[in-house]
Amino acid sequence: MTEISGLAEAEPTAGAALPAVVLDSPAAVLLVDLGQGDVVYANHLAQQLAPGLGLPAAIGDWSRAAGLRDASGEEMEESSAPLQRVAAGEPVAGEAVSAARGSDATEAREALWVVGIPLTDAPPPLATRALVVMLPMREQAAVEGLRASSDLRHRAVLASDLSFSISDPHREDNPLVWVNPAFERTTGYTSEQVVGKNCRFLQGPGTDRAAVARIAQALRDDEPVTEVLLNHRADGTAFWNEVVISPVFDADGRLTHHVGVQSDVTLRVEGAAERDRALEAARRANARLEALSRVSEALASRFDSHEALASLPGLVVPDLAGWAFVVEADTQGRAVGVHVAHGDPAHVEDAAAMERVDLGVLQRAPELVDVLSGSVTSPVVIDLSTAEGTEGLEPEAARAVEAVRLGRVVLVPLRARGRTTAVLGLVVGEREPNQADLTTMADVGLRAGLAVDNARLYEREHAAALTLQRSLLPDLPDLDGFDVAATYLPASVGAEVGGDWYDVLDLPDGGVGVAIGDVMGHDLQAAAAMGQLRSVLRSYAWSGDEPGAVVRQLDLLVRGLGMAGLATCVYARIQADDEGRCVVSYAKAGHPPPLMLVPGEGVHRLDQALSTPIGVAAAAPGAEQAELEMRPGSSLVLYTDGLLERRDRPLREGIEQLEAVLRAAPADADAAALRDLVVEGLVDDVAALDDDTCVLIVRHR
Repeated sequence: MTEISGLAEAEPTAGAALPAVVLDSPAAVLLVDLGQGDVVYANHLAQQLAPGLGLPAAIGDWSRAAGLRDASGEEMEESSAPLQRVAAGEPVAGEAVSAARGSDATEAREALWVVGIPLTDAPPPLATRALVVMLPMREQAAVEGLRASSDLRHRAVLASDLSFSISDPHREDNPLVWVNPAFERTTGYTSEQVVGKNCRFLQGPGTDRAAVARIAQALRDDEPVTEVLLNHRADGTAFWNEVVISPVFDADGRLTHHVGVQSDVTLRVEGAAERDRALEAARRANARLEALSRVSEALASRFDSHEALASLPGLVVPDLAGWAFVVEADTQGRAVGVHVAHGDPAHVEDAAAMERVDLGVLQRAPELVDVLSGSVTSPVVIDLSTAEGTEGLEPEAARAVEAVRLGRVVLVPLRARGRTTAVLGLVVGEREPNQADLTTMADVGLRAGLAVDNARLYEREHAAALTLQRSLLPDLPDLDGFDVAATYLPASVGAEVGGDWYDVLDLPDGGVGVAIGDVMGHDLQAAAAMGQLRSVLRSYAWSGDEPGAVVRQLDLLVRGLGMAGLATCVYARIQADDEGRCVVSYAKAGHPPPLMLVPGEGVHRLDQALSTPIGVAAAAPGAEQAELEMRPGSSLVLYTDGLLERRDRPLREGIEQLEAVLRAAPADADAAALRDLVVEGLVDDVAALDDDTCVLIVRHR
């Protein structure tokens, strides 16, 4: 077998130059008649390099048609040009040249790496031919380095790393008819072992059958093809083989041979795989951190434990699992509720169906029972087949389980203060969770468990606070000639008792006293101050004092005894005058103005008689007082600022919106109906109020 001169030994550093050669691109292939010095066969790419030139063609004519020059674009001496040397029977151990790729507008050139091998030991008729392969090159700096190198040995080693083979498509099964020494070194097979066989002997377990099929189809279509395959050497070891196969045609366009260029790219493929694994590990690490952050942030704002548990599965998919579920537990460790979320929107209905599963079925899963009961306090990985996972389920739930697919499930207890409140199930399918995954999942369980426990603690405290607050508010009396309705709406955030209050008094002199106020703060101190202020105001009002005097004395007492830091209030007295008219006299201490809805006239704003808030030293002594007539059918509307103020709505706009709601109210609306209209028109969500709110309606029948 012909061997390129000087290729017997390989240099370890030679491989560093290989990235300059584009081995994953089709090569231009020529077969040269050694006797005549003519190009007799060329593949499509070689024909494109010398367009319009018929075959056979003298090697010099072909070189000129292709515009072959040295790597710098300079013309070469004919005697030293690589193609002419190959035609003379001299091996070319790899040289950089350039071919014309320009047009009338450009002078672009393409760098090529030329390897020439006389096939003198190949079977006839190849024995009188030379194989010329021109590989496209990347990295211009490497091209320049190769051009400048005078070290033939270095270039020869580079050439020797390229495996070449030739097969005969006209013989049965397209067998190999020639391989070079690099092919033997790469595969471990000798020429005698492989010539006469189809190269599928390199295939084995793990070879991509789809890639093999693509190669076969390209060969049937007489098209060049490039694939990376997992092949096997003679000793059974696997290697990644990058194969470039080009069909070669004669002067009449008939297929004559297939020329293959093979390269062992195991290091490149494994390096890419390692890089992909590192990137995937980094992606999963980032996903875990994002999931932790998302869970912490989302659950920190939840004050409803049921809502927190229901939202948890959706917070962990798809970053930690393909789909997830939460099983709530009662104090006895029994399942009392299921929440499911899937990372694929197509399975939303399946997730909903699984939430309707019979809870008794869950009690038959021993691992889940152990975690729910608290006997197991760390994550548990179980493997569920579809058959096991659907046993005992209703048909709808069974179909849903089969649709979303079971597999490995990580059961994570949600614990706080020594008790398991729920179990988070993370379905990871066929993937084996690593230690980092399990650590993150356990951290999610810890954070979620604390968040749920905090939400339940808040629920208990908030319920107690609300009970206390409502106990401080009065029962509304039945009043002759008046219809009364009121409501108290607690703030949704924070379990502390608020300072909003209202009061209605059936006074002993026949009048009616109405009051509403707001002690600054949301704590037990504010509630205590509210109770004191209400009692003091009741005392002064019961004695028959006018509103201005009541507010003034209340302020003096609060400031004198330090009963409250700051408070606002309105006190109004409704009573018939000497002419039989119903008159409302009122005084305000820093409070938003009451409104009077008068049939046929609209809404009047009671914005007179304003003094500073309770507890603030007034610039002038005493509180002002004003009055207006309250006709039959009129309604007096009192409220605290929580009804009006929002982050995106100032108090002034809130008052205007309240007036619009009152103007739109039916003329025959009683006090309760009017109260409900006010709340509906001003409060978007009674469960999401930023501040406590009181509304008091007094309607003159």
